[in-house]
Amino acid sequence: MRKRTLVILIPIWCLFMALSGCNQPKYLEFSESDILDKVKGAWAAKMFGVEYGMPFEFKYTGELYEGAIEWYPEMVVGSINQDDIYGQLNFMMTLERLGLDAPMDSLARNFAHAGFPLCHANLQARKNYFDGIPAEELSLPENSIHGEDLDFQIEADFIGIINPGMPQSSNALAKRIGTIMGHADGLYGGIFIAALDAFAYKYNDIETIINESLKTIPSESTYAECLRDAIHGYKQYPDDWRKTWQLLEDKWGANDVCTPFDPFNIDAKLNGAYILLGLLYGEGDFEKTMEIAVRCGQDTDCNSSNAAVVLGIIHGYDAIPNHFKSHIEKIADQHFLHTNYSFNKTVEQSMAFIRENVIANGGKVANGVFYIVEQEPVAADFQKGFGHLRMSYFQQVKDIEKWRFDDKWDDFAYNYGGDNDPYKVANAPGATMEVDFDGTGVSLLGSWNVDCGKAKIYIDGECQKEIDTYYREEAGLYAGNRAYLYHITDLPKGNHTLKVVVSEDKNAASGGNKVYIERIVVYK
Repeated sequence: MRKRTLVILIPIWCLFMALSGCNQPKYLEFSESDILDKVKGAWAAKMFGVEYGMPFEFKYTGELYEGAIEWYPEMVVGSINQDDIYGQLNFMMTLERLGLDAPMDSLARNFAHAGFPLCHANLQARKNYFDGIPAEELSLPENSIHGEDLDFQIEADFIGIINPGMPQSSNALAKRIGTIMGHADGLYGGIFIAALDAFAYKYNDIETIINESLKTIPSESTYAECLRDAIHGYKQYPDDWRKTWQLLEDKWGANDVCTPFDPFNIDAKLNGAYILLGLLYGEGDFEKTMEIAVRCGQDTDCNSSNAAVVLGIIHGYDAIPNHFKSHIEKIADQHFLHTNYSFNKTVEQSMAFIRENVIANGGKVANGVFYIVEQEPVAADFQKGFGHLRMSYFQQVKDIEKWRFDDKWDDFAYNYGGDNDPYKVANAPGATMEVDFDGTGVSLLGSWNVDCGKAKIYIDGECQKEIDTYYREEAGLYAGNRAYLYHITDLPKGNHTLKVVVSEDKNAASGGNKVYIERIVVYK
């Protein structure tokens, strides 16, 4: 009898619990005015945050900046021309036109054909799209050595802004957009930043926001490992962020696959850790938070603005010190470069997206109140990236005795922007180059240009692929910022030979068959 009674009572209890509402979703409740205040705070913080750090962008690489940081409210005008803002607004414009479920190919196509210049992961994604690579494959390791750069990280704020307290919805949109230019750590950086912003609506405590956001990325990723190092350093040295910076520099400072031959570091995880240092040591203060993020060096404007957005959401626009926001209203209707969005339009569209996202995720908006169904963070799928791949050495063509060029190559130098390194440029189809290297991988760096052609790449006598070095504009001329013409990893350890043979064929839009080569990077 006892067993029979127990069997009967369990379903009755479950029915009672269901009828009593225990299985109903939990809601976060915000007034529309509160949401609006936070959205305005986010975009205002993005604007002054990026300008606060702009004067120091990549001027301090692998070292701290200890000098003065000037700020006056009128400086925010420069944000109108900032790629940190118009890059992500390009995606917002596409979503406004095609809907929040816009397919990845449409997002990639509009980004590729946008009129503004790009670099690093964004540029490689655009080049790959022009070369006919599907949107889902643009940033795969075999197609882009830039996939773990921070490009998506700096463009992901809007995703968190329009997904208040909804990390699963944020993750889904971040993956669809971030896969265009980011892979593995490069994708996780954007997912993490978006999660910080999404959770900033729900929590006021910085450590809670960070810990919850970490749950949205794979714990086994090197991005998560680097952020945990930043958190560990904060706990070990709660009053000295410089010691934590040194711990990060010692372990991760040389961990940039993109530019390992230069102190310049555009790696997503290291710059993501600098964002955390600003937030953790900044104690919720805008100026202190941005100052620390800037003093860490590297991509100072991006890191400062990413950190500031979190505080903009937590505090809201009304609570932002007038010293930072007073001039924003004076330019609130000016369009950001390459967009039809102003500050006011961006806020308005963000509110429209939030309303749509809240309803699509089971919530509702009624009587001026947003009822947002709470979502638990779920980690994105793990992707194998470059991990702890390290440069063994690099070799430039100026060390000509180590290269074998035939007589169809000419000397060339840009002599532009401080870049005086010599190149070799093929002057005819059939031009051949060979170079030996000792390692497990190699990259061939040079330039893309409007008169460039195709070339077949051989490793140890076997043809690997034909590359197309044509691009719609000159690219790869900046100091420390070559175009990656080809790369391969996971070769057997030992000696290998890279061979380039310029093809007869070329892109129909190209004005020639030139191939520009400046160096190789060898990996271990």
